[in-house]
Amino acid sequence: MDLLSTASEVGVPDSDLQAEQAYVDYAHTCLEDTRRRIRAFWERVTHGAGGTHAARYERDVLEHRVFQRLGQLELGGRSLCFGRIDTAADGGDGSETFYIGRIGVWDEDQSAVVCDWRAPVAEPFFRATGRQPLGLARRRRFVSRGRRLLGLDDEHFSPGGTDGALGDNLALQAALDAPRTGRLGDVTATIAAEQDDVIRAPLPGVLIVQGGPGTGKTVVALHRAAYLIYTHRFPLAGQGVLVIGPNPTFLTYVEQVLPSLGEAGVRLATLGDLLEGVPVSGHDAEPVARTKGDARMATVLRRAVRTRQRPLRAPLVLDYGLQRLRLSTEASAAIVAGARRRSRTHNGGRRFVTAAFYEALAASARRPVEPDALAEAFGETLDVRRALDWMWPQLTPAHLLHDLFGSRALLAAAGAGVLSDAETDGLHRARRVHADDVVWSADDVPLLDEARMLLGPRTARGKGGRIRTYGHIVVDEAQELSPMQLRMVGRRSLNGSLTLVGDIAQATSAWAHDSWDSLVELVSPEAPPRFAELTIGYRVPQPIMNFAAACLPPELADLVPPRAARPGGEPPRLVRLPAAGSGSLAGAVADAVRGELPHAGAGNLAVICAEEQVAELSGALTAAGVAHGASARRALGTQVSVCSARTLKGLEVDAAVVVEPRRIAAESEAGMRLLYVALSRATRRLTVTTGEPLPEPLEQAATAIGG
Repeated sequence: MDLLSTASEVGVPDSDLQAEQAYVDYAHTCLEDTRRRIRAFWERVTHGAGGTHAARYERDVLEHRVFQRLGQLELGGRSLCFGRIDTAADGGDGSETFYIGRIGVWDEDQSAVVCDWRAPVAEPFFRATGRQPLGLARRRRFVSRGRRLLGLDDEHFSPGGTDGALGDNLALQAALDAPRTGRLGDVTATIAAEQDDVIRAPLPGVLIVQGGPGTGKTVVALHRAAYLIYTHRFPLAGQGVLVIGPNPTFLTYVEQVLPSLGEAGVRLATLGDLLEGVPVSGHDAEPVARTKGDARMATVLRRAVRTRQRPLRAPLVLDYGLQRLRLSTEASAAIVAGARRRSRTHNGGRRFVTAAFYEALAASARRPVEPDALAEAFGETLDVRRALDWMWPQLTPAHLLHDLFGSRALLAAAGAGVLSDAETDGLHRARRVHADDVVWSADDVPLLDEARMLLGPRTARGKGGRIRTYGHIVVDEAQELSPMQLRMVGRRSLNGSLTLVGDIAQATSAWAHDSWDSLVELVSPEAPPRFAELTIGYRVPQPIMNFAAACLPPELADLVPPRAARPGGEPPRLVRLPAAGSGSLAGAVADAVRGELPHAGAGNLAVICAEEQVAELSGALTAAGVAHGASARRALGTQVSVCSARTLKGLEVDAAVVVEPRRIAAESEAGMRLLYVALSRATRRLTVTTGEPLPEPLEQAATAIGG
């Protein structure tokens, strides 16, 4: 659809378009005036800088707030105003008009020119329907590019009305038809009623949001973070909001959304990012990943710490002047037992052990001696350091896990009666020269975090063991979280306020859940969680959605795929190849990409394959002269990308070429769900290229479309 013709298509007079353009221009003028007043205020404050330390501190605080406010007013080329709502006349009261936009804008008299989309007055703009107009007589949506209006879309409400078709929203249709760029687009103006219900849900407690492909789960997650900070500025501005994504590709995909909404203070992170200074790369094999994610590992780690708290194996004898001091094994055992009773964390107990150690030595002297004098005399001697490090070593999480996984004896002691022999063997790995040389897997991250909680800081003022908490946490792709990962998330929640967003049908990790019930039991909130479901798919056309849904396994038969907002669209195209080796497959994929690029236009295209095929197919595209990207961290950074299905979880592309579905399905125990993910990424066109038979459910779906 040509956006420039939108106004005439819906019967809105050109004079209305001109009047609304004038209002938008006025709103931008008011916004620039606000920026100018803030800058002028700051220049007056900083004129003649100097003064007392307190004055300089106040200026620093003020500077932070000034530039934070200027950042909130920065649009970055995005549209300021989404549209307007006209309320219905009520008795003797006349109709009111409110313009709704990305941020609030006021004129010099502090009259509202544009209302922030998060304000209560803006709710009807997103929630009103024909059956429930919420007091509106008309909703007018703007179709715009930057500050230029391209069209208007009017929706009139009357008592006893009915809901319109999804396709009647031309602003939404324009957003859906816009090409993908590798970054999540600007969709605030087209937030739908069921999405808005989730975004504006109350802050306290745990909210679980189920939504299939293209239902806008990520949009909801990010906008909920922005809404909560706006609505609960105090206390969330101080407590902070954390958004956890599944991988670095996801963070790159969404990193511009919150700043565009005026909220740059929200932290975006993967679980690995929450452990600063820890190198993380890759995943373990599924059996090992499942063991590491099991809640039983909390017990194993507690035991691993306890095994490092032990009495001396032989008495310690020290010469002190003409005296001989002695610490018996029984006395050392009593010291360790006392430290266990009194210490909240392992490293915190070292001070008690050290003090009790010198007190016991002093008590063994024939003539009075002060423990402090012994500490000064022996503190740096090798024998004493060895004795203390044996009884109660100071540990980092990396040292604890490195020692544990590198020793079959330590693993056997910590896992006795908890882990099977096979699970224990799976955890064992060769030791490196030093724990700092280890590159940890993503599956190690929650274990390192659990260890950090158990160990605490190595020194009284150390920061390494302190865990940052947040007033609200939003987790995307939450269905992938293992029990240990959920413990890690919960540890960062200040008050149990979380939003968990995901799709059970797309659970493909080693800890793939079959229902939210099993995950809810692991979250263990103080109050039962609330549930919400997103039922409308805005991204995937119905023919592609139907084809992908054939991959849903029998255990998810009760899960209803989303209803597509776009019932039309091209059916998937199936390219079958003779079983003639990888050369013909690679060439066919290159041909498919060249054939699809003209249809993608300015949009992007992804070749989606099994992890083991990424390098091969990337080489084929290079040989064919097709510029592309193949790095998981930079997926979708170029128009053409070669990616595994896992890399593209939660992301979308205009066109997808899915290669060898059977190989994708064979990558994991949840392989058909992974294939479901791969087949549901495309917003326009889907091509399936294969030289092998399709999995049986998909073969039946292909037959139904004549493939």
